[in-house]
Amino acid sequence: MRDKDQKRDWKFKLHEIIYEADTPTGKLFDVVLLITIIASIIFVMLESVKEFDAEYHNYLNIAEWVVTIIFSIEYILRIISVKKPWKYIFSFYGIIDFLSTIPKYLSLIFMGTQVLIALRALRLLRVFRILKLARYVGASNLLANSLKASRAKILVFLFTVLIISVIFGTVMYFVEGDQSGFTSIPVSVYWSIVTLTTVGFGDIAPVTPLGQFIASMIMILGYGIIAVPTGIVSAEYAAQHRGQLPQVPPQLPKVDMNTESCPNCSAERHKDNAKFCYNCGHILNEHR
Repeated sequence: MRDKDQKRDWKFKLHEIIYEADTPTGKLFDVVLLITIIASIIFVMLESVKEFDAEYHNYLNIAEWVVTIIFSIEYILRIISVKKPWKYIFSFYGIIDFLSTIPKYLSLIFMGTQVLIALRALRLLRVFRILKLARYVGASNLLANSLKASRAKILVFLFTVLIISVIFGTVMYFVEGDQSGFTSIPVSVYWSIVTLTTVGFGDIAPVTPLGQFIASMIMILGYGIIAVPTGIVSAEYAAQHRGQLPQVPPQLPKVDMNTESCPNCSAERHKDNAKFCYNCGHILNEHR
């Protein structure tokens, strides 16, 4: 019985260090983790510079393997420190952690897959836990809901832009022809899209007066088109915001949220001083 309790205490302490950022050891763990992630991304970037890689390839390769082994150990510790490992494995962060660990191992079989290590940049999202930015997740959810509510209008807008691009591209194909670089209708449609979005790569340009006039009209039209999706999303965002205001009365006291993670179901964003998980009812900290 005593051995069982010691094992439980060991797993609990490990869970506290890895999954929580409110404790000194937990915050230190996350800070070191973020520094390691940034270092691994820098190594991948330096490896892509041929001159640098030619001179320091062995050192970069060793550094990447060291980081990969560290992440592999961390991934395993995350699994064994929770009561329901599959919930972590198939969670958002669990999938990201796995994808950021396997590229270096895959490079032993498939050449070039080590560049996928750049996926580790997604792990930087953990900075929200360290800096206690979870309170701003509500604002991001509001923006996501606005985009979701606007998707029908945005799709209609994009379809309209596509039709305009096809029409102008076809016209420019007949007006300019092969000698100006408009060798086919798809190429002309590509030029129309680039011009309409005001990107203007300059690889294809009209030379006839009529073609230049049409191009000018497309450019002017592009400035007006850019503002349309912004207005759609802004209007929906304002509507969503007004709809949420009554749900948060100003007279209610502010409730602080911590980064404590439930060792049973891995739920986060508990209230400060909460003793039990709001999701499964499991005790959060047995030593309180």
